[in-house]
Amino acid sequence: MDDKEKFEMEFVIQASPALIYTYISTPSGLSEWFADNVNSRGEFFTFIWDGSEEQAKLLSKKSGERVKFRWLSDDEEGSPNYFEIRIQVDEITKDVSLMITDFAEEDEIEEGKMLWTNQIASLKQVLGSR
Repeated sequence: MDDKEKFEMEFVIQASPALIYTYISTPSGLSEWFADNVNSRGEFFTFIWDGSEEQAKLLSKKSGERVKFRWLSDDEEGSPNYFEIRIQVDEITKDVSLMITDFAEEDEIEEGKMLWTNQIASLKQVLGSR
């Protein structure tokens, strides 16, 4: 039984949606901010941090808009969990936000949020955004 809880976060990013999409959907883009190195073979992505590897399956993507992954460790357990990075543009102000959806154990949600905050800070630095 999977008892991870869903959490969502929003980060305002001053960069074009097309540029952001490159950084969230390609191995070279993801390796700039999300992991030390990222390789892909078809729908499978390997994320490498400090010598450890995690594999994820690309569940879906919509060009210029979002990517959705599931860690293979979750996939094997038949888990419904995933993480999604979605670009949202405000129709009126044209402000660009990144919407993060992820899952964590109840006692690990704050840690998960802190991790995403740090990751997005790295992405903003790469993009030259504030």
